[in-house]
Amino acid sequence: MEKKYDLLVIGWGKAGKTLAAKVSASGKKVAIIEENPNMYGGTCINVGCLPTKSLVHSAKILSQVKKYGIDGDYNFKNDYFVKSMEKKNEMTKKLRNKNYLLLENAENVDIFLGKASFVSNNEVKVKKTDGEVVLKAEKIVINTGSVSRTLNIEGADNKNVLTSEGILDLTALPKKLLIIGAGYIGLEFASYFANFGTEVTVFQFDDSFLPREDEDESKIVKETLEKKGIKFLFNTATKKIVANGEDEVKVVYTREGNDSEEVFNKVLVAVGRRPDIDNLGLENTDVKVGKFGEIVVNDELKTDAQNIWAAGDVKGGPQFTYVSLDDFRIILPQILEDKVKRHVSDRVMIPTSTFIDPPYSRVGLNEKEAQRLRIKYTKKFALTMTIPKAHVIDETEGFTKILINENDEIIGASVFNYESHEIINFLALAINQKIKVEVLKNFIYTHPIITESFNDILA
Repeated sequence: MEKKYDLLVIGWGKAGKTLAAKVSASGKKVAIIEENPNMYGGTCINVGCLPTKSLVHSAKILSQVKKYGIDGDYNFKNDYFVKSMEKKNEMTKKLRNKNYLLLENAENVDIFLGKASFVSNNEVKVKKTDGEVVLKAEKIVINTGSVSRTLNIEGADNKNVLTSEGILDLTALPKKLLIIGAGYIGLEFASYFANFGTEVTVFQFDDSFLPREDEDESKIVKETLEKKGIKFLFNTATKKIVANGEDEVKVVYTREGNDSEEVFNKVLVAVGRRPDIDNLGLENTDVKVGKFGEIVVNDELKTDAQNIWAAGDVKGGPQFTYVSLDDFRIILPQILEDKVKRHVSDRVMIPTSTFIDPPYSRVGLNEKEAQRLRIKYTKKFALTMTIPKAHVIDETEGFTKILINENDEIIGASVFNYESHEIINFLALAINQKIKVEVLKNFIYTHPIITESFNDILA
């Protein structure tokens, strides 16, 4: 059986679901394929941004009450963790259902639950539980996202060795957690598990810590995390993992030429994510794949097959939900055969936030990059403890760094404080709109808030 559509979307991520909804509203016939019923809405809603930030928030509450001397034993912390997981699960279930109904109730949309694989540039086979169907479409968008990378070592398949998805299904708080990988994902999990009360150790294969960031910044971030009790072991390679009872594993590792072993309740493998193109049948199309497994696209997100686009993590580049949403803005007019108003190259100064405690946020150039580009700049730097609001809420860790060029314009900023994930968007807007520093310095802000610190920092 073959069905024909104007648009076929493979994957229910941010770009895919939004395209399906908007294109169907224009009267065009749309099909969307999702392999996993627990992934309606995509990675962000189900196993990424939102569930992890729910746990970040819950763990933060626990860390804040500890400042008032309110603490408890493992049983107390475990009960709180279990309730936090229940809260997270309720939220994801509600959002997943909302996302499903968004398209289930939409006119002109057919939903297919099953594994998609290309037959040709215009045909996709869907393997469902009750058989197969071939879908034919004039235009196709691949939005299959990314998956966690795994370790190729003995014992890596032990049930207590988890990915960033699997660790979100824990039913008890691990007393001891090993995180392999000191990248942004690993640090975020390390931070909030430490706030929950877990003893956290992080292995990093080399001696680097946030190597892309300025050294003064990475030093402060590392020291802040170490204050939580997080233990970092650098130049450390995991050799094998051995079962050690029902809820433990023994990890054998080499550090600076010496072999050691230690027992942990859980191991989180956080060594990055890769585009999910497994068994997608791209060899049956004109779509090209890059050296990192990403789908190759042009400035309009079109592949080498002129009727196929790729959006979200599967195309490589920054793996953020808000980038996937911007992919939607680029692709939509092409599907509707309107004038293309936006391109990938239009993206400049995209803000980022890593939700450790406190959050670390960046936009634009840092000092390393500015120096490499030989851009002259003035640096403004202030510790968070100089801000009155930080003392009001007892969140004095961190700093703010702002780089200013010779035209009195901000070219980059790093913010490491309680509100950095909000503040960084304000600074990104200032950079992109070329708002003069004089304006931000003399602006009248409300009080007491973190943002008013720009009156002093930019003085």
